Amino acid sequence: MIVIRRLTDRHRAYTGIFLPGEPAQIFPTTDYEHGRILQIYKQDRPHEGIINDFVDLDAYVPSPTPAAPPDQVPKTATAPRAQKKKKPAPAKPKRV
Repeated sequence: MIVIRRLTDRHRAYTGIFLPGEPAQIFPTTDYEHGRILQIYKQDRPHEGIINDFVDLDAYVPSPTPAAPPDQVPKTATAPRAQKKKKPAPAKPKRV
């Protein structure tokens, strides 16, 4: 798994690319260059079927393969439930 991080100090900003078992690759980049690197490695937003920083691995469930469409049985429409009316709150006694 590749890990890409933005590193900054007082004077420069860097992009660090970390691979397991390899030395870290850290080099100076602008915000634009860092954004492009994230896009290239698909770390810029969630993508279908790609595990990146936007995937919660504790709750990750791969998307199932598309199943055959169910039989075309028309569903019966149900009438919406009538909402119960709330009673107004009792009036507070007036102070004299």
